[in-house]
Amino acid sequence: MAVETPRYATVLRDGDHELRDYPALVVAEVTVEGDQKTAANRGFRLLANYIFGGNRKRAEIAMTAPVAQQAVGEKIAMTAPVAQVPGAAGTWKVRFTMPSAWTLDTLPVPNDARVSLQRIEPARLAIRRFSGLARPDDVQAQSAALLAWVQARGLHPIGPVTLAQYNPPWTPWFLRRNEVMVDVAR
Repeated sequence: MAVETPRYATVLRDGDHELRDYPALVVAEVTVEGDQKTAANRGFRLLANYIFGGNRKRAEIAMTAPVAQQAVGEKIAMTAPVAQVPGAAGTWKVRFTMPSAWTLDTLPVPNDARVSLQRIEPARLAIRRFSGLARPDDVQAQSAALLAWVQARGLHPIGPVTLAQYNPPWTPWFLRRNEVMVDVAR
């Protein structure tokens, strides 16, 4: 089952870490509350409804990967990088990148006002790739490792860490592709 993923240029590859340049992207996103898993499920359902015809044109929009999730209002300190608190309830943004054939002008208006369409400006992202189920403890550890790598490279994060998951839920845990990513200053 091949799905479109955003294009990017690899600037640096270092083991499980990469520095990537992404072009501008168009996304559909929702803000939901709950712990990491609850928020991911709620957000996914709202966004899936939109792309499967829950819009004014009743148009179907192809699924893409990854599904991105980010804690809202989180601060990152360079000396104590903690991406999220495991098991804590909070507010999260869940995001689908729209297929490259669509623009903000051509995407249908969502039926659900909680779904917003946004343009994400071009960005340089530091990435750490990992496999598994992306449980909160795993995400926290991977985020800390990413931010330590960012700091060791002399890079400056500009925003919170985002979790990106690339596989459907039926993919065996050991084959899943996950990434934690953070925007860095150029």
